[in-house]
Amino acid sequence: MAEAKVRYKRILVKLSGEALMGGTDYGIDPAVIKRIALEIQELTALGVQVAVVIGGGNIFRGAGLARAGMDRVTGDHMGMLATVMNCLAMQDALESIGSYARVMSAIRINEVCEEYIRRRAIRHLEKGRVVLFAAGTGNPFFTTDTAASLRAIEIGAELLVKATKVNGIYSADPMKDPKAVRYPRLTFDRVLDERLNVMDATAIVMCRDNQLPLQVYNLTNAGDLLRIVRGEDIGTVVTNS
Repeated sequence: MAEAKVRYKRILVKLSGEALMGGTDYGIDPAVIKRIALEIQELTALGVQVAVVIGGGNIFRGAGLARAGMDRVTGDHMGMLATVMNCLAMQDALESIGSYARVMSAIRINEVCEEYIRRRAIRHLEKGRVVLFAAGTGNPFFTTDTAASLRAIEIGAELLVKATKVNGIYSADPMKDPKAVRYPRLTFDRVLDERLNVMDATAIVMCRDNQLPLQVYNLTNAGDLLRIVRGEDIGTVVTNS
């Protein structure tokens, strides 16, 4: 009965590392990560299979380190390790409220978490565990947005959900431009043509070419993730047509 209430049975949620900071300047706000964990638990209780990709910008950002003079590959590897730390924190938050979670890393850190194996990830999801994909794609020069698109396609997710600080995609940065207009629906081609920068171009092209719908919403709006899974028009929906 519960499963009939939801539109999507398997989703991937992309969280930025900055989203975990809350009101702090660095690191992880325990109150924020617990709130996100509770929202994810709400979905799994309805029978939704949830995978998560978390960025590392609250700890390290490889591109930023490269601009400061560090070798880009080294910086990106440090960024990958930051995402592992964030995923371990989210795993702990989920398990502390009674959910089951597994961290799967694209780089081998077997003493800390599992390595990413697609079939095993799908099996975890089928058993009701939240799967946290860490270390991006395992390669430098690729963002965690691209990792989110890649993993969502690999596991057969029906929807990629991008959590941001604003309620959708705007014509300009709404924090800077009060005249910015929110788009309720867009095509992937328009996102690319107008360079709307909600995700990097590689991630958008992967979604487009694999017919994976994308929905962008405001992480701070409590309950919106559940509404999205139930099929409500929250934020901005991006599709092929």
